Amino acid sequence: MGGTPEGTAQTSSTEGIRSGTDGRGGVGNVLSGIAVAVGFVLFLGGFVWAALLYQPYTVPTDSMTPTVKPGDRVLAQRIDGGEVRRGDVVIFTDAMWSDSPMVKRVVGIGGDTVRCCGEGGRLSVNGKELDEPYLDRSRPVMLDGTAPGTGSPAGTPFEVTVPEGNLFLLGDKRSNSLDSRAHLQEAGQGTVARSTVRGRVDALAWPSMTMVGRPAVYAALPGGISKPGPLRLQLAAVAAGAALVVLGAAYGPLVRVLGRGRGRRQGPAGVR
Repeated sequence: MGGTPEGTAQTSSTEGIRSGTDGRGGVGNVLSGIAVAVGFVLFLGGFVWAALLYQPYTVPTDSMTPTVKPGDRVLAQRIDGGEVRRGDVVIFTDAMWSDSPMVKRVVGIGGDTVRCCGEGGRLSVNGKELDEPYLDRSRPVMLDGTAPGTGSPAGTPFEVTVPEGNLFLLGDKRSNSLDSRAHLQEAGQGTVARSTVRGRVDALAWPSMTMVGRPAVYAALPGGISKPGPLRLQLAAVAAGAALVVLGAAYGPLVRVLGRGRGRRQGPAGVR
């Protein structure tokens, strides 16, 4: 009667798994290594790419409510002022307004005639009344009928022809926003140069990750609206990279666990 010692059978089975004598272990290890390497490239590449194209800002005021609320952290794509389109939410710095970066929405570009106010208080650009779904239409109760912080009625009529190379900017909370309306008596009638733009807001990063859309109301005007930046693609690269790193790193431990389980199921060799 011959027999195979229990230890010999288990050792043989384990060594078979480790050495990949069945043709699967070696290939699996190579593929897992490739997955980890590709994952690191995607993960780090996505972060570096985003860091080069985007800059974070914290918004301290409520002038862009409800699009951006006080304390929100936004991601602004670094762009040239020439890339700005109507409807964009931009970060800009103009010494006549403030020494700090400001965030407002572009409602008029060079050559546009911006007028307030039409039916229901609507703004018009080049004679086209705008239905602005992003506005905060709440109005604070003020004894003198003025918007707090502006010193002038929020609905005061005006008509401005934007100089070439300039932008007319308003806050989404029209009843409480220091914007182009507060500078109508200055040179340029409250407009700012495109060169003052530092970036275009593509997303809210905190307290939740939310993309900032492009208002369709401006799409029919000449020049249309801007295209979203590559932030979604960058986030997808980071997520895919993280997943590949985790899956690739988990391959080895998983194979060892499965190998031990298979050895226990086989049990000691029988006696013939």
